[in-house]
Formats: sequence, structure tokens, C-alpha cells
Amino acid sequence: MSHNTRKLIVNNIKLPTDASIEEAFSVAESKLKKASVSVKSPSYSIYRKSIDARKKDDIKFVYSVCVKGEFGKISEKSLAIAGASLEKSELPKAEFGNEILEASPVIVGSGPCGLFAALMLAENGYRPIVLERGGSVTERVSEIEKFKKTRILNTETNIQFGAGGAGTFSDGKLITRINDGMSSYVLEKFVEFGAPEEILYLAKPHIGTDILCGVVDRMINRIEELGGEVRFHTKFLGANFSSSKITEVYTSSGKINAGALLLAVGHSARDTYETLLSSGISIEAKNFSVGMRIEHLCETIDEGMYGKMAGNSALGHAEYALSYNTKERGVYTFCMCPGGEVVAAASECGGVVVNGMSAHKRDGRNSNSAVVCSIFKEDYGSNPLSAIEFQRKIERAAFKAGGEDYSAPMITFGDFADGKISREPSRVIPTYMGGEGVKLASPYEYLPTNVCDLIKNAIFDFDKKIHGFADRDAVLTGPETRTSAPLRILRSNETRLALGFENFYPAGEGAGYAGGITSAAIDGVRTALAMMKKYKSKTDA
Repeated sequence: MSHNTRKLIVNNIKLPTDASIEEAFSVAESKLKKASVSVKSPSYSIYRKSIDARKKDDIKFVYSVCVKGEFGKISEKSLAIAGASLEKSELPKAEFGNEILEASPVIVGSGPCGLFAALMLAENGYRPIVLERGGSVTERVSEIEKFKKTRILNTETNIQFGAGGAGTFSDGKLITRINDGMSSYVLEKFVEFGAPEEILYLAKPHIGTDILCGVVDRMINRIEELGGEVRFHTKFLGANFSSSKITEVYTSSGKINAGALLLAVGHSARDTYETLLSSGISIEAKNFSVGMRIEHLCETIDEGMYGKMAGNSALGHAEYALSYNTKERGVYTFCMCPGGEVVAAASECGGVVVNGMSAHKRDGRNSNSAVVCSIFKEDYGSNPLSAIEFQRKIERAAFKAGGEDYSAPMITFGDFADGKISREPSRVIPTYMGGEGVKLASPYEYLPTNVCDLIKNAIFDFDKKIHGFADRDAVLTGPETRTSAPLRILRSNETRLALGFENFYPAGEGAGYAGGITSAAIDGVRTALAMMKKYKSKTDA
């Protein structure tokens, strides 16, 4: 299904922030020489670059250097002496099945999972049809701006739905917690379509919404050049799920014949979930998280993490990932956006949802992140419909607390800590809808009491790790409810087929098998490969 290539990686090269890349290469060469590792005709490149800010008076860049060339077997002892490792990068290699596709494969959703699956299928002659309920990137930008000005929500084309999925209007983060050899392939594909090359080596890579919009457009163009189709404003309404073999897909634009169905709808397609549940598809509820977005001045976080080196252009704005665990449940930060903004991410009328977004330069005044608390199945009744309703209830309560015009409920951390509402924010100006779309309200009006209490305690704990995190002028805007899908569509681990079906492939974040852009893209690639292993390419049929 795939093939591997070995990479010799020299790790843990710590250098001052003003050191050159060549110095990192020189240290790697010296480490290999000390370990008696010989590489013929070596070439060097940065494999990973991160920041070690544990000592604020001596912040370092930490490099891993990739060494290519001719080298034989290297002993474990030599690798240990050099501080090196041999790593495998996995690249897709298609295997083709014998079954004939009676019609084009249909992919529902054009987020990272759907697009990468479609691209893999199109590159191998399968001519996929991609259905997207929302509009193009250009249409999404227009509708998002219209929503800010008029407060009229387009429930089909918005921050959640449309070309590129929810990740398009975020920070474009490519961090993944999964250890999958396909990660490098996905990052290289993003670069091929216009993402900056630095994402190939930064420890916390991101593209930024401004660049990601163009990347998505170019991917769609490539799919169409290869014989695939992308149909916007075409909502998936169901399929002939009463049979184990999908032959027809029903859409807002009519019926489509389908040789196979790959469902990559993202975490917010609640109406699709309800359709699947009513059709008897095997779906289970799962844990997720809810909370708020916290905003600080960039300089507050920079100073808390970098000390006197805050403002160093080589470091950029500081990033964090924090967690606070109790015996009851955990609270953690999620999707941190340095120099970004809090955005209106509603997709249903009468509900308020927030998310974070930033451009590639991350040059905004505030930094923000979600601060969310674990929600367990027993909190909402352990069934998928109850999970959806739990999220929806919070969003509707927030809509009411915000004044029922899609303004978001907001409070300063000082007031939140004191249990009162006494003042408008002054030093930290909210960014939601340009700062004009917020209303003072207590989080206790829309979030469960235990969630509010735990988040409050967590923020004080985070302040011990980053001084200034519990700044009384920090702003909390909510709710953040779409951290992940609240359910999982059950599938076979080996074939990736939905249980009881011959040609139905649930995939990505919306199916409960990914958590972010990169992992969703990887799941899309692997699911496309599984489909190809079963079916002949249309060009070979």
C-alpha cells in the first residue's frame, strides 16, 4: 500500500536564537564524526525546529537535522553517541483491486479529509465526485463578512461549511498528536499547493487562513484537472442505506449514482448525523470538550514565556499548550492562535459558537486559545443524539445570553474570578466580530456549573506556568463547543468500511477518526488507498 524511505536525523542541537542554519549543520556533522558514522556525499536540511524557553534568560532554538547521502547499517551505539535516529517516512503507494466501480466514487465534504481523499483518487484515475454543501472559498469569505455586518447567518456557507472545511478559517495548524509516517507526505502536498516550506520543519507548523484559502482553491483545481468534479451547494441528504451496497446518493440537487461513498463531513454536520442515525448506521457517542476562548495581549503571553527576550523577531509570538487535571476531569488549552482573533463559528440559527483564527503573519494585537473542559458520555446520556443536543443547548443558551443577535457572551477574567459582572474590558479589547459583537454575561448562564468552576481553577493554575495568564483584564468569550465530533461512525480497522456495508467509507474528523487538519488529511489518504485496494481504477476498467 505504501513504501518507506529512511532518514538519518541528528537530534537535540541547541543553538542561540541568532545562530545560522549552517551552524546547525556543522554541529550535526561533528556529532556524526564523533560517533564514527560515515555518510558519503552528505546533504543537510532542517528536519525540525522548536523553541526551548524553559530558561527565560537563555532561550535556545532546538534543531533536528536530516542528513541524506549514502550510509550503510549504523549501530544502535553509534546512533546513541551521535544523538541520532533513523526514521521512516511513509509515502502512498497504490494497490489496485479487481472489483469494478459501477459509477464514480462519491465523496461528501471538501475539508482536508475529503480533499486529500479526492486528490489521491483523482491522481490514480478514479474521477471522484466531491459534494460540498457550502460554497467556494471566495463565497465563504463574502458570507463571513456579510454575517459580521448584518448578523444574517447562512447556514450552509459559513466558517464551518464550504470549501476546505472548518480548518480553512482557523490558524491553519498542522500539528498532530498521532505518530504517522504519512505526516511528511501531507505537509509536502500542502507545500506543493502553495503553503510555506517552513511547515516541513517547524515543530508547530501553521499556514494561516490567508494562505490556506489559496491552497484549498489550487487543490480543488487540480482534482478537476485530473477528471474529478467538485460540486458546491450540493447537500448530502442520504443514500440507499437499506442495502449493504450504496448505489445511489440523494442530494439537494437530485440523485447521483455512486460506485462507493466516502463520508468526510466534518464535526458540525449535525443534520447528516441525524440522517445516518435514522438510517440505522452503527454510531457510538464519545467524549468531547466545551469551554470558552481566552484572549490576552500578545505581549502578556510573550513576556510570560520569553521574559526579557519577548519581542525578539526570531522568536515571534509565543505559543502554549497547557493542561490541568483533577480527579474529576481535565481542562486544557486548544487551538492557540498567537496574534489572532476570535471568530463567529455558528452554523445553526439561534446558536452562538466561537473559534480562533489567525493569518500567516500572526500580527494581531491579541493572542487567544480555547480553554475547554472534558465532557464524558455519562454527562449527557451516552447516546449520539444526546451528545448533539448537549452541544446545541449550550449554543442556544449563549445566543440568549448574548442578546439573541449572534453577539457572543463575554466577561473579563477578573469578573469571572470574583463571580460578578462589573466592567467592560479596557486593556484587552475583544476581537469577536471586530469587538462590536460581544455582550457582558456570565459563563454560568450557558455552560455547566462544574465546567465553569474547573476552567476558573485551571486559569489560576496556568498562571503558575505562564505568569500573566490569570490577568484580570484577559477576556473570556464563549462558547467553544466544536472541538471535535461528539460521536464515531463505526468502521472496520482493516478495510475502513462502515460496519455492515460493502462500499461505504466513513472518514476524518466528522466520523470520529481524526482531530485536526493533518490527521484528517492522513485519514482521507489512507481511506482512499483502502478503497483503491478494493476497486479497479476507472481508467483500467
